[in-house]
Amino acid sequence: MNSITQYVLDIRNLQITYGNNIPAVKHVSLHLKKGEILAIVGESGSGKTSVIRAVQDCLPAGGSVTDGEILFFGENLLCKTDAQKRALCGTRISMIFQDTGSMLNPIKPIGTQFHDYLQAHCSDSEENLQKQMVSMIQRVHLFNPESILHSYPFELSGGMRQRIGIAMAVSLSPDLLLADEPTSALDVTMQAQIVKEMMSVCKETGTSIIIVTHNLGVAAYMADFIMVMKNGVPVEYGLSESIIRHPQHTYTRMLLDAVPDTEGL
Repeated sequence: MNSITQYVLDIRNLQITYGNNIPAVKHVSLHLKKGEILAIVGESGSGKTSVIRAVQDCLPAGGSVTDGEILFFGENLLCKTDAQKRALCGTRISMIFQDTGSMLNPIKPIGTQFHDYLQAHCSDSEENLQKQMVSMIQRVHLFNPESILHSYPFELSGGMRQRIGIAMAVSLSPDLLLADEPTSALDVTMQAQIVKEMMSVCKETGTSIIIVTHNLGVAAYMADFIMVMKNGVPVEYGLSESIIRHPQHTYTRMLLDAVPDTEGL
């Protein structure tokens, strides 16, 4: 295994532009090995979500990658065809959104949507698909999975919907999980539970995770590495403990000072 393919993800000098010639994100380089967790931290508008959306090839309208490479096991995703990208997304690369509830169809039961998701990416038998759905619901510690699968999204709490999002995202054992502010809409207690579920799944499956968050408490608790972004540019990147204990950039220190004593995990 050479120095390139040992990384699950290797982003090199990524630049993203929205609708004009002024880059909104630039100079982003990072790498991630199997089972590692990276947190990208910054205020709203810092460009952190754009980075993971570029990996998933789901930038908002007008957004495009204008420089750099996104290597997934050594292969540049930017050179893949649309069909090749679709084959990767949902199977080997998966995503948890900020509010899973808004991504679920409100008039379809959870089980129907989960089944459709699995069926779109694999050709297993109906019996095995049902078993997998029940198993994944149990893995994220939701009781009575049969009842959950028959429920509609509005019948579940925000925390339960986020767990459903995790269950669906990791159901096909992806190599890379992208999590966009998965705890920001939840209270602190539920944040802790959701983060623990993600870490547990990572440990069990060897999945690498990039989590986007404004909460340095979450980042410090779960991440091996932290990247701090400001105005579309990384200002600090390194081991989590080093970033938290010995921040080098004034912006990082400002973010740390802004965390209340009661916040975090």
